[in-house]
Amino acid sequence: MLIEENGNFYGRGTIDDKSQAAIFTDSMARLKAKKPPLRTIKLVLSCGEESGARINNIRWLIDNHRDWLNAAFALNEGGSGTLDAQGKPQTLGFQAGEKVSQNFRIEATNPGGHSSMPRPDNAIYDLSRGLIGIADYQFPVQFNDTTRGYFGAMAGIVGGDTGKAMTALLANPQDAAADALVSKNAAWHSMLRTTCVATLTEGGHAINALPQRATANVNCRMFPGDPVPNVQAGLVKAVGSTGVTVTAVPPVNPQTPAPPLTPLVFGTAKQVAAKHFPGIPVLPMMLTGATDGRFLTAAGVPTYGVPGGFITADSGMHGLNEHVPVATLYAQRDYLFDLIQAYAATKDTQ
Repeated sequence: MLIEENGNFYGRGTIDDKSQAAIFTDSMARLKAKKPPLRTIKLVLSCGEESGARINNIRWLIDNHRDWLNAAFALNEGGSGTLDAQGKPQTLGFQAGEKVSQNFRIEATNPGGHSSMPRPDNAIYDLSRGLIGIADYQFPVQFNDTTRGYFGAMAGIVGGDTGKAMTALLANPQDAAADALVSKNAAWHSMLRTTCVATLTEGGHAINALPQRATANVNCRMFPGDPVPNVQAGLVKAVGSTGVTVTAVPPVNPQTPAPPLTPLVFGTAKQVAAKHFPGIPVLPMMLTGATDGRFLTAAGVPTYGVPGGFITADSGMHGLNEHVPVATLYAQRDYLFDLIQAYAATKDTQ
């Protein structure tokens, strides 16, 4: 149920992502009443992004009706604006690239025995030591065109020691001191590298028996283009000689570099934004989470998260009080409508 109250729209999905789906649907209806554009415009509203492959979503369309999706590029959710402490618009984010999730099974095994006669090796202890190694391990800093552009712009916006650290890190990704300072911000830390974290553990089979098996799931968010074998090798290095094994959990997800920030795609977004949001810089950004756009990009259709909306710190995303300011939604509607028209008015594919 959608409720308008105190200048906000409340309801599940008002931010993620029914609002943008409504804007795109509204834009198609408005475009139908206008002169046909030079480009063909297709609208795809797929479901089940957070429900896995059991739902017929974009992956089903790619596998069964790839021809329906033929396009020079696609517009998606994922871009968003930031507000400063006073609620004033600070930046607009144009999303190009997103991290891909891959799970790994970390496992220790042991002959076991009776708990009255402990042995020096223990599956739970071995697993614990391996997980501590993963907790202490840092994957190296990486940059692509998207994150290089983002941190280059943010260095000037943030300023101070942190801004200087961003500049230093761009010049030398191995600068440990600069990395430590920038990485105090969890979002920036994740944008700089592949990250892995333990999310589930299970071990033992009885309260009076030595454990024969102990396992953990480690969820990795891989930097675009960082191959699964490379990440697995990093985890093996992290667990060291603890005796635990590291196995990629199927499905092994495709790794695709971030789509290019072309003059047509990124340049047009900035030009239209200058009209709707004067003085607000448009920054390239990389999602530390993921959308179904990663599958479309891997299938050969570069997919970008378009901006226009500003997310407040108390937006309640995925919660019972999820909401978006009414004025923000309508401003995003106007921006995206003009942006779609600008893209459709040219056949330039650069």
